[in-house]
Amino acid sequence: MYYIGYDLGSSSVKVAIVNAKTGEKLVALHEPQNEMEIIAIHSDWAEQDPNLWWEYVCIATKRAIKEANIDASLISGIGISYQMHGLVVVDKQGEPLRHSIIWCDSRAVEIGNEAFNRLEHDVCTTKLLNSPGNFTASKLKWVLENEPELYSKIYKYMLPGDFIAYKLTGIINTTKNGLSEGILWDYKDDTLASFLLKHYGIDPSLTPDIVDNFTNQGTVNEKAATETGLPVGISVNYRAGDQPNNALSLNVFNHGEVAATGGTSGVVYAVTNTLKSKEASRINHFAHVNYTKENPTLGKLLCINGAGIQYRWLKDNLASNSYETMNNKANEVPIGSDGLCVIPFGNGAERMLNNKNIGAHYCNLNFNKHNDSHLYRAALEGIAFSFVYGMDILKGDNAAINVIRAGNDNLFRSEIFSNTVATLIGHEIEIYNTTGSVGAARAAGLTDGDFEKFGANITKNDHVMTFVPNKNKVPYMEAYQNWKKELEIILNNK
Repeated sequence: MYYIGYDLGSSSVKVAIVNAKTGEKLVALHEPQNEMEIIAIHSDWAEQDPNLWWEYVCIATKRAIKEANIDASLISGIGISYQMHGLVVVDKQGEPLRHSIIWCDSRAVEIGNEAFNRLEHDVCTTKLLNSPGNFTASKLKWVLENEPELYSKIYKYMLPGDFIAYKLTGIINTTKNGLSEGILWDYKDDTLASFLLKHYGIDPSLTPDIVDNFTNQGTVNEKAATETGLPVGISVNYRAGDQPNNALSLNVFNHGEVAATGGTSGVVYAVTNTLKSKEASRINHFAHVNYTKENPTLGKLLCINGAGIQYRWLKDNLASNSYETMNNKANEVPIGSDGLCVIPFGNGAERMLNNKNIGAHYCNLNFNKHNDSHLYRAALEGIAFSFVYGMDILKGDNAAINVIRAGNDNLFRSEIFSNTVATLIGHEIEIYNTTGSVGAARAAGLTDGDFEKFGANITKNDHVMTFVPNKNKVPYMEAYQNWKKELEIILNNK
């Protein structure tokens, strides 16, 4: 038997098929081969056509079944991961009424900020654990204000993953995990955040039925089976946003475990069992995949916009080298890069810096001492220091960091980067060779709730290596303190 998993991103739809018994990956691929279009008719808008997502789900599913060379009738369960915070609105026939307003669209920022102030910060941080911000609820309020005729036709609003599940099953539902990422969940009362919907003037009946995260959420109907090649009657058993799903893929379920990603931007996702926050405007809080009222595990998510994009910029504009060459040259330079500091925040406003846009900076550059090797090391160190800086914010806000787990396809492959983070945090970094679609496929079998066994299979199938903190922490601390001094100077002048 097999499970199939989907990871709906803004660039492509990824699909994986795994062995249901062992979790072993048979195939993982994506469609389209080029990135999906993001429609931006204004500079701060970002939209996509939900039906295009479905088209690529169908193409990728047929291709995956063919490339895995399996009998499709042996696929027994489906898991779905998806781009978070998006808004899909449909009519009574289930047809989208407009393009989805996706995660990177910022048109609703002021709507969320105004709600945060009018509802009072304490109320929002106690009940929502977040500012309403630029999330799904605020985007729906934008539709109400700016497209009232269209709003009047809405039957249900959904998250992107809810729409894919609907296209597979014909059933419209959602999860409390999904509602939490839209800032639509009241943690204090463990229910839909009706007080926020009331403030926005949104009818609560537009909310889909709520189902558990690891259960039969609907079965594939004949229409979807014809379009995808999947068997009729198999069930969608799991659904989660991409960051919680990334944590699941890395065996991150418990207080003190952290999932980290160092791609174009960086993400630190720390699981905690404490339903409190004093950093609701700098850290996002979402119900983790295993959240229940009895076991209220949260994901505390901190995003760093200026991360891998800094290193890629060096490669594309200055180095004309491969990352491997850059890493080798960086290894020739001592810890601290002989005083050269890189502040990597050149990819827009940084939420963890209270939404300041300070840009990227090269500090203490000495033309008589520093060369390209120093630039590469200082960049890796600067990005690593920004991760540590963010983790210090998390630790000051009721998070524990006992172990960090990361994928094998980003900055964490760099020894300089991972050793720097591990040594300064004082905990191991475990590297795993897995993807979101593989994690979603495996999660289709988690209806038994045996997270321990699930995690053991991840370790068995995917663990690549572990970075251990260096015993001599002093040079790392000195370099980090120097970096923080430069950052504080820049922040104080903004």
